[in-house]
Amino acid sequence: MTVRHAISAAAERFAAISDTPRLDAELLMAHALGVERGLLLLDPSRFDLPAGFAGLVERRTQHEPIAYILGYRDFWTIRLGVGPGVLIPRPDSETLIEAAAAYFGTAGPKRILDLGTGPGTLLFAALSEWPDASGVGVDASDAALEYAKTNARALGMEERTRLVLGDWATGLDGPFDLILCNPPYIAESETLMPDVADHEPPGALFAGADGLDDYRRIIPDLPRLLAPGGAAILEIGATQHMLVRQLAEAAGFAVACTQDLGGRDRALKLTRA
Repeated sequence: MTVRHAISAAAERFAAISDTPRLDAELLMAHALGVERGLLLLDPSRFDLPAGFAGLVERRTQHEPIAYILGYRDFWTIRLGVGPGVLIPRPDSETLIEAAAAYFGTAGPKRILDLGTGPGTLLFAALSEWPDASGVGVDASDAALEYAKTNARALGMEERTRLVLGDWATGLDGPFDLILCNPPYIAESETLMPDVADHEPPGALFAGADGLDDYRRIIPDLPRLLAPGGAAILEIGATQHMLVRQLAEAAGFAVACTQDLGGRDRALKLTRA
């Protein structure tokens, strides 16, 4: 079987479990070959079928996330190492960086806080955007912070970064020009795809009966942390705009919403009213 045929066969198997079966197959083939996907697609015929590809396909058919199999996920302009125990960065979350870039422009923030940083997703994306900035990343998971530390080294951002094991902003002192946060916001009753439900950490996904528990803790603490002229940008579920807006306005913030590429409400920008 040629590489091209093997990709097509794998994509057919993935069709029942993935929204992106062809992409999944191409990424796994490139990983098995030890090359970037772009190089693979230029001319698949130059490569011999790697022995390890079949095993990767089997792992994917068991709903193991592609990012865990590859060991990384590309996000914004950076590549982040990820694996079991850490929330996988999603393209929708790039909306928060877009909203921050629109607000700050090229001057950028000087001091950044990422609450629930995971593998450093939003923090390192922001630091890549503004090379003169420094930042603090907080997470309640030791496993997530280990990935964040590794990513800081790989990206050359160790000297600009402080990573803290903590409970949201408890014990932190401001001010921060930019506060980023992608908290858990899924209601406990919601059913998720097996890729997510069976593999990613529940503590990074679920937030009480209505999905708002962590917003209720985070938002009232933001006024003491946010610098004058700064912005806090929170990721929300597509149906949570008005509910989270009410919490933010009750804390004294002016609120603006940015939609993701799918046209869904995704990022709420909070500034001092």
